[in-house]
Amino acid sequence: MSLKVEVRKGQSVEKAISIFKKKVKQSGILMEYRDRQFYVKPSAIKREKRNKAILRNKYKILKEKEQDK
Repeated sequence: MSLKVEVRKGQSVEKAISIFKKKVKQSGILMEYRDRQFYVKPSAIKREKRNKAILRNKYKILKEKEQDK
């Protein structure tokens, strides 16, 4: 997948670079690169997902308790 940003007439290079950075961030290329830098065992991925779900649920419950008060 390639991302292209064309510099239009009257547009500064800095503006084109910021548009490119925004496109890279939205596409998730950097996150995928960081995830693939080293091998992670499937069991470690499952463990991490489970821990994140537990935290999400914990914060959701706390938020609901706060709103009830």
